[in-house]
Amino acid sequence: MEGRNLLQSPDLPKVKRPIVLVGAGGIVRDAHLPAYAQVGFPVAGITDLDRGRAEVLAGRFGIPKVFASLDEAIAGAPTDVVYDVAVPAGAILDVLPHLPRGAVVLIQKPMGENLDQARRILALCRERGFTAAVNFQLRFAPFMLAARNLIDSGAIGELHGMEVRLTINTPWQLWDFLFGIPRVEIVYHSIHYFDLIRSFFGDPSGVYARTVTHPEKRQLASTRTVAVVDYGDDRLVGVWANHDHAFGRKHQESYVKWEGTRGAIKVKLGLLLDYPKGEPDEFEYCILEDGREPVWQTERITGSWFPEAFVGTMASLQRFAEGSASVLPTSVEDAIRTMALVEAAYQSSAAGATPIPAT
Repeated sequence: MEGRNLLQSPDLPKVKRPIVLVGAGGIVRDAHLPAYAQVGFPVAGITDLDRGRAEVLAGRFGIPKVFASLDEAIAGAPTDVVYDVAVPAGAILDVLPHLPRGAVVLIQKPMGENLDQARRILALCRERGFTAAVNFQLRFAPFMLAARNLIDSGAIGELHGMEVRLTINTPWQLWDFLFGIPRVEIVYHSIHYFDLIRSFFGDPSGVYARTVTHPEKRQLASTRTVAVVDYGDDRLVGVWANHDHAFGRKHQESYVKWEGTRGAIKVKLGLLLDYPKGEPDEFEYCILEDGREPVWQTERITGSWFPEAFVGTMASLQRFAEGSASVLPTSVEDAIRTMALVEAAYQSSAAGATPIPAT
């Protein structure tokens, strides 16, 4: 048997609100704007500190207005606008105070560079009455929606394990702002997996983690992480992220695997292999049947992490704002719990290993 017609796309709002983009970087070019074009989210305007960069994207994607400044963008925004704030984490608190009270806002992940900034962002969103979400879009990738659909159906039984494993060669030079800052791998990459884990298992009791640099890349604070997220004695959940496997494609890996009492799912994250070109994603699952040998089956996946997942975060925010959805999955109230988990991982790494007892 092949294929179960698993859900792979999010529900869209009844009325698509116009979007004003604050930021015109690579993630906007490669993910936000292509995703919005796919489903017809109207982009009313864009602004960036580098106006030329914003004008290039406006020309490429047919955006009608390039604003000279954030204040001009706010003054010229439609009344039912969604502000898509796609700036580096350290600049979020420079942007949010300018937005009007009661604004609907999608904030690019991470929610600040650390938990202290996340707390300040949350307090500001509360004080100004924002309807605000953080762009933890991996939850909405087609293969993640399919996995959630299969798990929620009970097909693999009780979920008791989840493994994220990356053995890849990441081109860090694509992100100049990461060089020289105190935190890199967890807060800018593996945060996706910590958030994804929370979306399946809820909040853990703790985390054991170690994040390290590479001897030839010491200008980056860290590029490799190992973490075990603690959900009790009968669940094994963790992240292995090695971004420095520069030894060819043969032994590179990029996958998420879930294990339950009656089955398992494995998803290949093709985007991260030969990034940003990527490879096709793969979705496999195995359902145990009494008296039969385990058999792995495949599900055809349409779309990928980039750009399709970016439809989901914007759609869920707009649906919540219009009242057609009662839950905002990546709200700032939820996202700060991911930031707290990230903070705990850094604290665990800094605390060091348990010393070996004397013999």
